[in-house]
This record gives sequence, structure tokens and C-alpha cells, in this order.
Amino acid sequence: MSPRRSYDQYCSAARALDLVGDRWTLLIVRELLAGPRRYTDLHADLPGVSTDVLASRLKDMERDGLTTRRRLPPPGAAYVYELTGRGRQLLPVLQALGSWGEAELGERRPTDAVRAHWFALPLLRALEGDGLVEVRLTEGDFHLRLGAPEGPVYGDGPAPAEPDARLTMDAATCEAVARGEVGLRDAVRDGRVTVTGDGAPAKALRDACPGQR
Repeated sequence: MSPRRSYDQYCSAARALDLVGDRWTLLIVRELLAGPRRYTDLHADLPGVSTDVLASRLKDMERDGLTTRRRLPPPGAAYVYELTGRGRQLLPVLQALGSWGEAELGERRPTDAVRAHWFALPLLRALEGDGLVEVRLTEGDFHLRLGAPEGPVYGDGPAPAEPDARLTMDAATCEAVARGEVGLRDAVRDGRVTVTGDGAPAKALRDACPGQR
């Protein structure tokens, strides 16, 4: 485990960066917002990180009280990493950082990796109400848990139960929403996003977009 480095500044921003300022740390948090993940799953969804760096960051995060590691019961019998309550408090930090970085996205570069669930955070910012939302993209499906007081805020694959809202859109529309070029409601109103379901998130979108009622 690497020794903790510090800016040695009596400033809350500096203290926060002592914990999460290293490269990859906040992206590991992004992945763990989906719930417990195995090391191999984290490595697969963090293209570009070396095994040594990922292992080091996870150890540092566990030491600093951001994550825990536990062993799954049989037949899984694998170790998983998950956020602590302290680690989960970084969600609004990532949301603010993502909002600030929208202007930097631009068009996707040929070298850019992409995972469908990376669009979860910008869509969380755009949705209202509480409930389970399923998102269907050409890259794959994922689901969001709006207003979840604890536990995962998103996950890969279809919703584990009947969703309160189901959003279907193409990759270009989702990328435009992520870049802040078009609002989700505007995309619904223009017919670029199809909304189904009877829960509060679906009703909120349809109320704002009469054409989807």
C-alpha cells in the first residue's frame, strides 16, 4: 500500500484531493456506484488502467474509508469491492464534475472507449422523481435507481423488475444529452426518445411533453 500523499494545506478542497485526487480514483467510484464489483469487472470497465495501479488505488480507497472488500458466499466465493457511505457521498461530486465537463466531450473520437452505463450519470441529472428507470441504447441496456437513499444508483442490463419508466433512444441522442446539447425533455418532445411506463419519472416526462402522453 502506497503511503498517503498530502498537499499539507489546511483547506477542505486540498484534504478532499488528498483522498480522491489521484488518477483513476473518481472513475473507480463511478464504477462502484453500480454496486459491488469484482476486481476483474472493474478492470474490464476501466480500459487503460494497469492492474498494478488499479490494485493500488483500491487498497488506498479501502484504507481511507471509501470502499470495503468482502467475500461473496458460495457458489460465488469471489471478493467484491463496494462503496462505503462516505464513498457514496461522492455521487454529487461526480455529478457536478460531469456537468462541468460536458463542454469537453465533443464528438466521440476513434480512440474513445465507451460503455453504455457511462451515460447513467448524465441521465440521472436529467430525470425527475423517484423510481426504477430502464434505458435502452444500441450499445446496450442499463437501469437507474432515482432517489435511492443507499445502494446502487445504476446497473448494467435491463431493470431487475418492471421499471417505472423505460427510455428508448439511439446512441447519437444519448451522446447529445450527455454533451448538454439537447435536454432530455426536448429530445422526448422531438420524438428522439420514446417513453413508456406509468411511474413518476415517465409521467414527469410526458407531462412536459404532451406528444408522448
